[in-house]
Formats: sequence, C-alpha cells, structure tokens
Amino acid sequence: MNLPTFGLLLINICFLVGGQTLWKIGINNANFTLSFLGIIKFIFSPYIFGGLVVYVVATALWLYILSVSEFSVAYPLQSLCYIIAIAVAILVFKEDVPITRWLGVALITAGAFFVSLPNK
Repeated sequence: MNLPTFGLLLINICFLVGGQTLWKIGINNANFTLSFLGIIKFIFSPYIFGGLVVYVVATALWLYILSVSEFSVAYPLQSLCYIIAIAVAILVFKEDVPITRWLGVALITAGAFFVSLPNK
C-alpha cells in the first residue's frame, strides 16, 4: 500500500471511530422508546444522524481504498480503529483501560505492522 492510500485509510479509520463516538454520545443522551415515532426521533437526533453521515463518508472513502489496494492489506489495517477507540474511550468517555486491554492493543498494533510490510 502506498503512502497516499495509507493516509486515506487513516482518515477512513478516524471517520469510523468518529461515527461510533457520535453514536455512543447519542445513545448516552437518548430517551429511546420502541415505537415508530420513537425510532424516527432517535435516528434523526443530532448525534445519531451525524454518526450516520460520517459513516456514509467513511464508506465512500473505503470503496475507493478497496479499488486501489489489496484487500488482504487494507482490511486488516482497519483494526487500527481499536487503537484510536481506546484513546477516545479515555479522552472523551473518561473510561479506565486495564492493562489487559493495553496488551491487546499492543498485539493489534504488531499485527497491523506485519500486515503492512511489503511482500519481498
């Protein structure tokens, strides 16, 4: 994967995590009721709808990335979402992250590094 495509992949990853973050904020602030009107109000609440829009942009970007890169490289590299999600969990949601989760993030990072190495 060339550097510009990798940059687009990182942007795509940020959009994915951003969309999930908006959804989490929206869920935390929701007063959801299981009815037609309740579902419509929920979907069109600012955070949930914003997350959907961000996901649409991420999906369009992902389709382009798939068209110019190897699937066996691009798809595993999306696991970097987990690393950024841990940072968001700490910074935005003030979550405590145990050492076992940090070890998992280290393994994911190592795996992404090995997947990204060029074939020789």
